[in-house]
Amino acid sequence: MKRRIGGGQIELLRGNIVEQRVDAIVNAANTWMLGGGGVDGAIHAAAGPALLAECKRLPVDAGGRRCPTGETRTTAAGALDARYVIHAVGPVYDERYVDEVEQQLRSVHASALAAAADHECASIAFPAISTGAYRFPIARAAAIALDAVADFQRGPRALAEVRFVLFTVADLAVFERALAALDH
Repeated sequence: MKRRIGGGQIELLRGNIVEQRVDAIVNAANTWMLGGGGVDGAIHAAAGPALLAECKRLPVDAGGRRCPTGETRTTAAGALDARYVIHAVGPVYDERYVDEVEQQLRSVHASALAAAADHECASIAFPAISTGAYRFPIARAAAIALDAVADFQRGPRALAEVRFVLFTVADLAVFERALAALDH
């Protein structure tokens, strides 16, 4: 499913994010940026040891964190068919702090798009950030992510293509409903 919004398009597809040919692949990273499970592990495995070496070059805070929740860091992409990996640390869902985690999820998408524009990327591929081990309800996450992207695409630094690569048919269907529900 594709939809033109602002100066570019949003595309939804089922697939494996590590197989995407785009300028930047967004990694659903943790704050330490040393690899992990799920999307993070798959991206690190496909990118090879160069990606981990890039991550280790980034400064750490007193707790060993390279990237706070809601923010991104950009590295070269190693063996991936992309120029950059934008490591995006989404929030762990906590219903006691819904407003805060929703803002962090929106912020991490906006930050990734800004990083892509800063690096002169025309295309970017996102996973469904925070919807796996971080337990963010996927329908709400899809609405927030797509709204953040639509806002960016309507602005002066729109990317030609913003792609969401969903691993399951069910996740793709949720994102398709959220994209269809976006205001024109």
